[in-house]
Amino acid sequence: EVQLVQSGGGLVQPGGSLRLSCAASGFTFSSYDMIWVRQAPGKGLEWVSAIKSGAAGTYYANSVKGRFTISRDDAKNTVYLQMNSLKPEDTAVYYCVALGVWGQGTVVTVSS
Repeated sequence: EVQLVQSGGGLVQPGGSLRLSCAASGFTFSSYDMIWVRQAPGKGLEWVSAIKSGAAGTYYANSVKGRFTISRDDAKNTVYLQMNSLKPEDTAVYYCVALGVWGQGTVVTVSS
């Protein structure tokens, strides 16, 4: 069974940083691309970032480019999203996604 278990997130002040983690199981993690998406309160889903298998490429939405960094540790079957210079508009529930399976979601709140 494919499972994605997220951790991290929470409340942070504008300009602060957070790191999200997503631990995968039930599939050959190293062989698959991983994606982060988010949903802000009252809004639709927004694709945030992706990383190809073997870290062969990383991709970012314009809204987070230069502030967020996606990475993966294939030895730990984990993908990360390092979020720096956070803004109130980054407030959302963040999900990692792979093979059509979604993590449970992690709430990130950016507020003073």
